[in-house]
Amino acid sequence: MHQAIVITPVKDSISHTLNTIRAIYENDCKVHHIVYNDFSTPETRKTLEGNIEKYHFELINLEDITSTPSPNYRLVLEDAQLKAIKEKLPLIIVESDVTINKDTFKKMFDFYQTHSKTGLLGAITVDSSGDINFPYLKFKKVKENYVETRRSLSFCCTLLSLEFLRSYSFAGLDSSKDWYDTFISSKAVELGFENYVLMDVPVLHEPHSSRPWKQLKYTNPLKYYFIKFTKGKDKI
Repeated sequence: MHQAIVITPVKDSISHTLNTIRAIYENDCKVHHIVYNDFSTPETRKTLEGNIEKYHFELINLEDITSTPSPNYRLVLEDAQLKAIKEKLPLIIVESDVTINKDTFKKMFDFYQTHSKTGLLGAITVDSSGDINFPYLKFKKVKENYVETRRSLSFCCTLLSLEFLRSYSFAGLDSSKDWYDTFISSKAVELGFENYVLMDVPVLHEPHSSRPWKQLKYTNPLKYYFIKFTKGKDKI
């Protein structure tokens, strides 16, 4: 029996993506893993299709069901929510620039089962040296094993409780936006749920490997914001 629906939205960056997929396959828990291929190149699609049998994931190629250009995060979230509710399971988002550990899901499930008001539950992100990195630098000084927070959680590696999924339909998300982690984090708190970050459950995060232009946010912020606002990208 599956313990969760796990989704990974993918936009090229196939080497990082395969690391993500492989780590999910090798985790200690039984999950239903769905990869949403968001208009990647034909080469990426072929590689993903060639690894389905090896890593036992379901592949949904969004180009087969929509003509809306990438990013299609709202469509992914709507579809995944319906599947999770149908299977009566929590939803875990693991993005394609994240590599989990074998016990990541088990530790998340253990916490979720003992905290009945959980809305969102995030694993802390770290770099290759084990240091906390983006987007959770704001929690760098936390010494406890976990922290309850009203601040935004990222979807890097985040569990959305079944109870929360049943309380708010993602069909109501603003279609003019590209990303929804900030809004959904706030919505969970608004509805009376509690959001947590597990400080003792680290996952490797290699930020924006699938969308290299977003690295400009750190290397050349003026250029990043010029592209963001003139081309209407990265709408949060």
